[in-house]
Amino acid sequence: MNIIDRIALALTVIGGVNWGLVGVFRFDLVAWLCGGQTSLVARIIYTLVGIAAIWCIALLFRDWDDEREMAATH
Repeated sequence: MNIIDRIALALTVIGGVNWGLVGVFRFDLVAWLCGGQTSLVARIIYTLVGIAAIWCIALLFRDWDDEREMAATH
């Protein structure tokens, strides 16, 4: 698992926790920290989380055995 995969997973977890808070408590942590849903910083975070989630789709279909073999040979 490379650094981009780890960053994508971390951002996706952050997004999942934020959506969990919205669903259970009606509290948007990102918006609260950034000054509202429409602030530029919040929109950037939402966009990065969305891109990370799309990146993580590829993780579902990656052949991890081939990746381990390639790492062992290098």
